[in-house]
Amino acid sequence: MKQRILQIGAIYKEGCERLEEANVPDARLDAWYLLEHVTGISKAAYYADPERGLAEGEVQEYFSYVQKRCRRIPLQHLTGEQEFMGLPFYVNEHVLIPRQDTEVLAEKALELKRPGMRVLDMCTGSGCILISLLKLRPLKGISGVGCDISPEALCVAEKNAGRHCVGADFRQGNLFEALPEGDRFDMIVSNPPYIPSSDIDSLQEEVRACDPRIALDGKEDGLYFYKRIINGSIRYIRQDGWLLLEIGCEQAEAVSGMLERAGYTGIKVKKDLAGLDRVVYGMYNGE
Repeated sequence: MKQRILQIGAIYKEGCERLEEANVPDARLDAWYLLEHVTGISKAAYYADPERGLAEGEVQEYFSYVQKRCRRIPLQHLTGEQEFMGLPFYVNEHVLIPRQDTEVLAEKALELKRPGMRVLDMCTGSGCILISLLKLRPLKGISGVGCDISPEALCVAEKNAGRHCVGADFRQGNLFEALPEGDRFDMIVSNPPYIPSSDIDSLQEEVRACDPRIALDGKEDGLYFYKRIINGSIRYIRQDGWLLLEIGCEQAEAVSGMLERAGYTGIKVKKDLAGLDRVVYGMYNGE
């Protein structure tokens, strides 16, 4: 039986309306990304021929995605992809969706990167930070290890490393327990869970319900993992090595104090594009 042909412009308009009625943020943008995901049609091709026909099967698939987005399933879980540092990364429900705020951490780490460095990404998740460091502005002899407690997250990270032809080494375990004693690094980066437990229920629905809680929950005060990572890092970081941490916008003072007490010097805070504190970093000068 021949499929009915429907105009792409009308389909996109209805997708926008359904998402707007469901109060989905950025409804028109999400409606477009889902249409592009289903059809592979570029915006240029769309505007050149908005009366182009779509087969009924494509239309049904599109509105199936729209319905799921109306239920606040994240766009990235539907398309399976999120851009970070200009690179595409595969994501699913087992990893935190990479966010623009975290690019501040990656950009600072890229500035500090030197030939021959060995980099550790703690709580690596999708692997986006480590893979970006190894892939972008390549330098001779750079190598990296990514650690995560979640084996499912590490499967995602390994898939992303393969996609970008990056030879990262991923290890499963609870923070530094994934590493042998005496393993040393020139740089440690981390975007750890830092949301206070009591604040999680007030987060945006897509984050609260769909991001893995283990990647969000920083325990009672949000500082639990900073304490463990900073105190544990001194057994794994080389003299004059860098530790860089993404933080919540109200955590700079507390995390800076932890770094100083652990033997880090030259501690600085880097702000994000909104002018909020986003990264704390320092150099290890302890004994």
